[in-house]
Amino acid sequence: MARRLRLISGLILFTYVVTHFVNHGLGIVSIKAMEMMLSVVYPVWSYPPVTLVLYGALVIHMTLALHALWQRRSLKLSLHESVQYVLGFSVPLLLAEHVTDTRIDAAFYGGDFGHYRYLLSALWYDHPEKGVLQMALLLAAWIHACVGLRFWLRAKPWYDALQPLLFAAALLMPVVALLGYVAGGREIGVVLAHDPGYVARLLADEPPPEARPALSAISWGIRFGFLGAIVALLIARTVRHEWWRRKGVARISYPNGRSIEVVHGFTVLEASRLLGVPHAAICGGKGRCSTCRVRVRGAPGALPEPNSEELRVLRQIGSPPDVRLACQLRPRGPVEVTPLLPTFVPARDALRRPIYAQGGERQIAVLFADIRDFTRVTETKLPYDVVFLLNRYCRAMGEAIEASGGRVDKFTGDGVMALFGLQTDGSDACRQALTAARHMSTQLVVLNEALAPDLHAPLAMGIGVHFGPAIVGDIGDRGWRSLTAVGDTVNTASRLEALCKVYNCELVVSDDLLAVSGVEFQNARPRDVKIRGRVGSITIHTFRSARELPDRLKASA
Repeated sequence: MARRLRLISGLILFTYVVTHFVNHGLGIVSIKAMEMMLSVVYPVWSYPPVTLVLYGALVIHMTLALHALWQRRSLKLSLHESVQYVLGFSVPLLLAEHVTDTRIDAAFYGGDFGHYRYLLSALWYDHPEKGVLQMALLLAAWIHACVGLRFWLRAKPWYDALQPLLFAAALLMPVVALLGYVAGGREIGVVLAHDPGYVARLLADEPPPEARPALSAISWGIRFGFLGAIVALLIARTVRHEWWRRKGVARISYPNGRSIEVVHGFTVLEASRLLGVPHAAICGGKGRCSTCRVRVRGAPGALPEPNSEELRVLRQIGSPPDVRLACQLRPRGPVEVTPLLPTFVPARDALRRPIYAQGGERQIAVLFADIRDFTRVTETKLPYDVVFLLNRYCRAMGEAIEASGGRVDKFTGDGVMALFGLQTDGSDACRQALTAARHMSTQLVVLNEALAPDLHAPLAMGIGVHFGPAIVGDIGDRGWRSLTAVGDTVNTASRLEALCKVYNCELVVSDDLLAVSGVEFQNARPRDVKIRGRVGSITIHTFRSARELPDRLKASA
């Protein structure tokens, strides 16, 4: 709820800033253009209910920023967090002068700031130091807003496509506003050159001299009040840390043998940053994504139950019980954690990364297929013709696998490996694998017909399918990572494919897969065989052609 309020209040303030920037930018045209737009937007922003919303958003946003600083268990900040806090906390300090000299001046001392000629004259020729502060305020507010918006929007599916346009807008908006401010000041200078008393007459509407100390006191009171709140909060954090340290600490251990002891209340993500352990967190540790997720193991009582925000994200990604969000998990005792996402994974890829890619054992069906005597088929062909033939074959087999609900793991020349059951249960996975085998055989017939003029003999294929436990996850390094499966189930499926040549058939299926599929086949030919690298025998079923499988596979009653 607090994060949502901070976002909403920030968007209200951002809208206000954008209208100001557009208004300032019109100074490139003329001061008259600036005042024409001001006559439209000023009545809106000064309307009492809107003013209440605006000031309320400012107070809420700054209060929640202090609350966020209070919630942090460590002040070791990343670069973008440091920029956000420094710029965000500088805005009230810079804004105090502006609010005092405009709204409070007009409301209590009769100041007239309702047009740009007055403001530009005051900031350029009466108090130029205030003009410098206003430009600093402009840049601080804009950069703070843009950094915050980026971390909110980068998780959106359309962000990558629009990012160049958003970056251009973020860069040009303050530049145009500053150019408009400079152009307006130069226009006042031209008038002043012909009428030396022009600025003095405009500034005659300033509050009387006796009111200036009161305005200055209000301005500095706002600054010291805000700085005092920050100092008080930091002192309170120190007292809290000492209190928690006396109550006890929790040890957090990482896979590389490193560990850290933190007081109760620290999140795993904060502990990682304190220890210097790289840890992905594209939303900045605000619980709006799942990229900081970890696999965790702890003693009884060491792991608190997930809060509502964490539980929502975990349910959305379908995580197992031992996966938690590092930015939300606050251990109460010793725990072992393993970050599940590499820090170099781009934001878009990280959000799309499925839960099964994190690594773990799953019950899956594995299919291997290979073209028989492919060397003989291609020995008289030109290299380009071989590439063309393989691409046609891979495309046809890949479409058959994906249409059946499987995932192509890899193509290795004339061979293909596919996985079934990454997002389904065992029986569905087995039926999907059998359906894929039938579709692949059908596609091979179509491919042979299309390539008949170019082939001395039709292509023949062997398919092996097995079901069982396998280790599934992204394996590799940096740009060469890919989802794959390893283990005895994968090796056995590969051996079954090789048996197609021994039994002169197109399809070899393990009895384990047929049993789990729940489908009975009258024309299956069972055999007990020895598999190299496997203890004991395994029962297999051979099919002369995968097209012998029924078109619609249903579990037997």
